[in-house]
Amino acid sequence: MKPDWDKLIAAYKGHASTLIADVDCTAGGKSLCEQVGVRGYPTIKHGDPNDLQDYKGGRDFAALKKFAEGLGPQCGPANLDLCDEAKKK
Repeated sequence: MKPDWDKLIAAYKGHASTLIADVDCTAGGKSLCEQVGVRGYPTIKHGDPNDLQDYKGGRDFAALKKFAEGLGPQCGPANLDLCDEAKKK
């Protein structure tokens, strides 16, 4: 999976609204991984940095890229225009 993940990182480098990155949970990123609930490796998380969700899709480049293409800003305090009326309350 690592080569496909690195390829995805390169494809999204400098993207305006989507960040693809990796964290080494065995070294300097250990505290971040504990904070967001990483328990096994490799783990892929996505979504709002304050509410990351587990990725459950395919692990090859095509599946990862297709999923990443659907990512972007979501409903939240910084994007109220993306929220429906129920979520704004």
